[in-house]
Amino acid sequence: MAKYKDTCDLYDDNGKLLKSGVALEKISPLNNEGILKIIDLTKRTVAVNIAGIDNAIKTGTMGGKGNQILGRSIKSDCVKDIDALADKIAEYVSVSKGDDTEVTKVSGGKMLLVKVPSARLKAAATYDASSTAVAAATTMALMDQYKVDIWDAPYVKSAVWGSYPVTMDMQGGNIISVLSIPQNNEGLGYALRNISANIVAMMTSRNAMQTAALSSTYEQAGEFEMGMAIGPFERAQLLAYAFQGLNANNLVYDLVKTNGKTGTIGTVVQSLVERGLEDKVIKPGKKGKSGYIFYETKDPMMWNAYACAGTMAATMVDCGAGRFAQAVSSVLLYFNDLLEHETGLPSADYGRVMGTAVGFSFFSHSIYGGGGPGVFNGNHVVTRHAAGVAVPCVCVACALDAGTQMFGPEQTAKVYQDTFGQLDVFKKPIQSIAKAV
Repeated sequence: MAKYKDTCDLYDDNGKLLKSGVALEKISPLNNEGILKIIDLTKRTVAVNIAGIDNAIKTGTMGGKGNQILGRSIKSDCVKDIDALADKIAEYVSVSKGDDTEVTKVSGGKMLLVKVPSARLKAAATYDASSTAVAAATTMALMDQYKVDIWDAPYVKSAVWGSYPVTMDMQGGNIISVLSIPQNNEGLGYALRNISANIVAMMTSRNAMQTAALSSTYEQAGEFEMGMAIGPFERAQLLAYAFQGLNANNLVYDLVKTNGKTGTIGTVVQSLVERGLEDKVIKPGKKGKSGYIFYETKDPMMWNAYACAGTMAATMVDCGAGRFAQAVSSVLLYFNDLLEHETGLPSADYGRVMGTAVGFSFFSHSIYGGGGPGVFNGNHVVTRHAAGVAVPCVCVACALDAGTQMFGPEQTAKVYQDTFGQLDVFKKPIQSIAKAV
């Protein structure tokens, strides 16, 4: 028996129907095999910058910019020997013959993408087992390949691991993970929300609809992990995920298509209200003395999902028209402010998206001006407050940006497109999730 009465139709990034009549629990991070694969590979997949390692051990430059040990050089040609190194890394990382270890060449043969065997994660308390296993295996592979002696071994190790353990993370190293180290997660369950907007945008090759889906998947899986989807709250989170992130009932696509050419965030509000009335999510209520109509809803959770989808559509319309990410905080604030004034109903995440936007505007480009939207994530003290529905809009704005950020996706996260973005599970999450229903 279905857990919830709600069903929805799932559409792709081109507005094409993928699955109809999908039960709400079928898109839960706890049930959907497509989502589970995204989360599993996020934890198990590590990139190795072979070209970066080669430069480090040839020049003694390691542990970050400005750090060079003069006179230290090890003869190597790691890019040329990448196949031999890949075989050795696979041998060291694997737990048993025929397990799910995979090592693939990417980025024109300059990098390796390593899928660590599931057995290592099952035997670990945290996901950093992937990075440490790959780092150690890469170090061993290099020492084997180039017959490194006891005196030069520390330099090889530093080329791979960076300045760890002097720093908590592998600063300046050549091991790359989507996830930050656990020590950087500012609370329980924040690991999957601690992925910057630029990274998500690059993993999907800047496809706005796919970016929305991937970011929403990470954010909502994080909400489940931190205990925000227990009891009646589960339905609220799943509805917001379906409509904002997975384009349920083609709502986001339709709103953008209607308003894409000449629309504004104000016209998206109008379109959303019209759609809400048409779908009987809201209805006109009492009329004030001024003639103002207060709208009513019998399903605040569904209305919240519509409000979140509207916020996403408004982001695509506004930031897409200007090709700038910087406006996203204003969209998050004023779309929802207008929506509350138009309907008398709560805006996205019952006002928390607006609250997030106020602080976000200040920190991203106001008096403080500490960084563009692309460097923020759901773990950040400024953007963490809305329950998984603000950061996806930030990621989408970065996907649509045409180079207006000081720290743009290509400057900070191109490597994630060249590595993790080569896997369809990350590049096309909408299809992966719908297929698994």
